Amino acid sequence: MAFLTGMIFGIAFGIFLVMAFARFEHSRAEQRRELAIAVTQYSKLTVEGLRKLLPPEFYPSWVVFTRRQKLKWLNCELAKLWPFIDQAASELIKTSLDPVFEQYKSLVLDSIRFSKLTLGTVAPQFTGIEVLEDGSSGITMELEMEWDGNPNIVLDIKTTFGVSLPIQVKNIGFSGVFRIIFKPLVSEFPCFGAVCYSLREKRNLDFTLKVVGGEISAIPGLSDAIEGTIRDTIEDTLTWPYRKVIPILPGDYSDLEMKPVGILDVKLVQARDLKNKDLVGKSDPFALVYIRPLRNTTRKSKTINNDLNPIWNESYEFIVEDPSTQFVTVKVFDDEGIQSSELIGCARVSLSQLEPGKVKIVWLDLLKDLDVQRDVKPRGQVHLELLYFPYNVPGIVNPFAHKFALTALEKALKTDTDDTGASAIEKRKNVIMRGVLSVTVISAEDLPPMDVMGRTDPYVVIYLKKQGTKLKTRVVNDTLEPIWNQTFDLVVEDGLHDLLIFEVYDHDTFGKDYIGRCIMTLTRVIMEREFRDTFPLEGAKSGKLNLLLKWTAQPVYRDT
Repeated sequence: MAFLTGMIFGIAFGIFLVMAFARFEHSRAEQRRELAIAVTQYSKLTVEGLRKLLPPEFYPSWVVFTRRQKLKWLNCELAKLWPFIDQAASELIKTSLDPVFEQYKSLVLDSIRFSKLTLGTVAPQFTGIEVLEDGSSGITMELEMEWDGNPNIVLDIKTTFGVSLPIQVKNIGFSGVFRIIFKPLVSEFPCFGAVCYSLREKRNLDFTLKVVGGEISAIPGLSDAIEGTIRDTIEDTLTWPYRKVIPILPGDYSDLEMKPVGILDVKLVQARDLKNKDLVGKSDPFALVYIRPLRNTTRKSKTINNDLNPIWNESYEFIVEDPSTQFVTVKVFDDEGIQSSELIGCARVSLSQLEPGKVKIVWLDLLKDLDVQRDVKPRGQVHLELLYFPYNVPGIVNPFAHKFALTALEKALKTDTDDTGASAIEKRKNVIMRGVLSVTVISAEDLPPMDVMGRTDPYVVIYLKKQGTKLKTRVVNDTLEPIWNQTFDLVVEDGLHDLLIFEVYDHDTFGKDYIGRCIMTLTRVIMEREFRDTFPLEGAKSGKLNLLLKWTAQPVYRDT
């Protein structure tokens, strides 16, 4: 009996041990599985997920996650360094800018130099930071900065009238984006060969001028002359695409400096529906066109008196240094004679939108301000024709590269050893693009009804504005969708500077009614030799004109 009892007890105890061991092993397997799941989930956590798990108050002191904390640390360190930056930069600024002042002094100024220069005790504040992709060759960093400083800047001004004045620059307010480039990346400490810095974007620059112990308004035009010189100097020595290169390791870093990379041809064709700025009569518009807003690189058009739909048909050439970031800007003003001209509106187009070697025709809405676009009231439109030719790009050749006379800017920039292609400018000649222009007026679409019965009797008048040639199609009766298919051959004496105008009229028994017009230069047909396109009618409620243009060149050269 005792044996049987012991055997049963032993079997029960053994089963218990087996069950306990199995349960223990199952529990360990569950724990390992849960741990594996947790590890997998943690490995997939983002920074935002970690922030949710760990509140900021538990961060170590050396950990900075937020953008605000990064900028706070950066601004704190800059404030510590600012007294030393002030001492080092003040003398550097004086020696760098004094020669540049001499280049941009106006007729009123005989000389302008720094008398005193300190940057003050208030350091700039960084409000944003971004690192841009630059492949494997370098690192590009952009820093948004604001500065309401208290510098002590006194300029020693000598006017052409023989008067010397100390001018204080006060109340400086600045905001913009600085670009810093660490390039090239190398295997030697500090791992980059040079540092480039530039003012990538100048958002705001305000300052006031005051004569020490006097009044600046005592000499007419002095304040504007000094302000223009200061702004031109900043634009020419600091603003992108200009960049300052500081070598860190020995080497040749000339490829990092600003160089011309192409030529942009801008044709200021016309403007329409300009806002009238005169109480009596109409505005007298003229335009300023530029890529870099320097006085010697800004082009001014002629003034068209008493006209809100002026036709300029003027062509300008600009050197391009960085088509990915530069803009062509046009500002239209009302000429007020001896008074300051009044801005009608301004517009700009990015050069990155241009296809090299292809004509781009744009109508730009004029705005009150390019940066703050709150005023959306209509101010008119301006018509530009843009043609960009980069240097040394396979398959893209400027057919006019050897045919134009040197511009003042090109003469200033030309070199004998420039391998970018800019030296080819020296070989240019003045050219009269003579040729035969074949114009086929195919048809029109959706013309507005001009007669009582809802019909129109349209015909087209063709003008060569500079040459004075005038041709006319036949009249097509009672239709809003006329088909002419008429071809005209015109001998053009100066295709690069002439203007082709198509005006559509409604024929009446005792006269005619104007419907609308199309205006175009001949650059596109000269470049493409032949094209067919549809053009909307300006000044009409509706309507399009279908045209086919062909060009046969007979160029005539003359040495300059």
